[in-house]
Amino acid sequence: MERISTTNLLPDTFYGTRDDITEQFSIIWGQIKAPLIVPILRISVFLCLAMSVMLFIERVYMFVVITLVKLFGKKPEKRYKWEPLKDDVELGNSSYPMVLVQIPMYNEKEVYQLSIGAACGLSWPSDRIIVQVLDDSTDPITKNLVEIECQRWASKGINIKYEVRDNRSGYKAGALKEGLKHSYVKQCDYVAIFDADFQPEPDFLWRTIPFLVHNPELSLVQARWKYVNADECLMTRMQEMSLDYHFSVEQEVGSCTYAFFGFNGTAGVWRIAAIDEAGGWKDRTTVEDMDLAVRASLKGWKFLFLGSVKVKNELPSTLKAYRYQQHRWSCGPANLFRKMCMEIIRNKKVSLLKKLHVIYSFFFVRKVVAHIVTFVFYVVVLPATVLVPEVEVPKWGAVYIPAIITLLNAVGTPRSLHLLVFWILFENVMSLHRTKATFIGLLEAGRVNEWIVTEKLGDAMKLKSAAKSFRKHRTRLGDRIHLLELAAGAYLFFCGCYDIAFGNNHYFLYLFIQAFAFFIVGFSQVGTFVPTS
Repeated sequence: MERISTTNLLPDTFYGTRDDITEQFSIIWGQIKAPLIVPILRISVFLCLAMSVMLFIERVYMFVVITLVKLFGKKPEKRYKWEPLKDDVELGNSSYPMVLVQIPMYNEKEVYQLSIGAACGLSWPSDRIIVQVLDDSTDPITKNLVEIECQRWASKGINIKYEVRDNRSGYKAGALKEGLKHSYVKQCDYVAIFDADFQPEPDFLWRTIPFLVHNPELSLVQARWKYVNADECLMTRMQEMSLDYHFSVEQEVGSCTYAFFGFNGTAGVWRIAAIDEAGGWKDRTTVEDMDLAVRASLKGWKFLFLGSVKVKNELPSTLKAYRYQQHRWSCGPANLFRKMCMEIIRNKKVSLLKKLHVIYSFFFVRKVVAHIVTFVFYVVVLPATVLVPEVEVPKWGAVYIPAIITLLNAVGTPRSLHLLVFWILFENVMSLHRTKATFIGLLEAGRVNEWIVTEKLGDAMKLKSAAKSFRKHRTRLGDRIHLLELAAGAYLFFCGCYDIAFGNNHYFLYLFIQAFAFFIVGFSQVGTFVPTS
């Protein structure tokens, strides 16, 4: 024992300063930094720069395409055959295709009247349309209200069906799948799908169905979303910027180049034959809409995005609802990528170029790389270079590429350009949540199949009263804080302080502002933050 106790297991310099904890830490840090931390950080910087370049090329490509489309591109009516459907004297209304309108809902007490009313108000021959309300509600009061609303419209002559299930198996995918099994659906050619907060204009079917009627190769016509509460608060404005880019650029480019783009799960019309050929609805992931679209695309079907047709809906106006939504939207695609990658590679019906587009561009870059590089590079690696000055990030990777990517993302919502800084901070904070969800999907871990319906609050007055009520009843500490966001904020704040004291990277202003953003979200559960009025 004496021999062991007198053996020098640590350098003499350590023992010489054992009474000074700060100096001890500095010595340990100096000993592990060169052989361990520096190589790991250099590799991380290289990988993050590579991912940044991938994302940069993708964004520039889409910007070039969308610019050419706006300048010289043909409208959908020119790319595909389109003629208004006309009356036939001999056939009468039977000349019009039979359309099914599905409204899946789950405890949608605040918005069920809006969606059912909008669907029943669609302008289409009354004997050629069936409105199907798929109610999975577990709240008996809500279920009773929805049933009464359906009966009210039925008394007005609307062909409306109220369908319930014994369980919520498969969630939304299960409800849509069961809805198509009813005998009266066999006479339908097309199905329009609207989530419970979506309100289509009366002429929606007249503007979308003709594309499917005159172009047998089309399986889906996807409309754009229009947000009724975009101006409610700063958080909804941030969401509008992200979603506007998705629709006005990503979906538009995919449609114009005849490449693949995903179904958004609502505000679209499907050819029922295409759904059946693709294998129907599946509940293996939380993005059943994207799953169906990929499988239909592998069967050779084409999709059309109609940016001129907009359907009103509601954005999540609380941070809690938005976090649940973003978890599903990030985890689901990553998990679907894991499940379908080999299936896409082995497919023989589509070209190699289309396979590469779906695997690399649609899934890998947009659904995996975009989330990971935002968090790992800008929140973890870049601040870490302050602590390790031996590792440098080139200016083109730290400043120029991120600036260009940010500006290209902002083109979809020019009215919000003055909010660009807030959008950057908000996206960086949410990238933590999205990155975690992406890895859960890729590894098929814990919450991979978590499905929580996004909370809707109805009209603007309900939004305000609900927000006030929510703030009033927040009492539990665990309901008010998010530890991961607070930990990230503390890390950024520490790096900022170190940069001021010892560093020469001059990132401290960015680090402090970003840390402040993480702290705001970490201590906030309401999420409305700042009213835009």
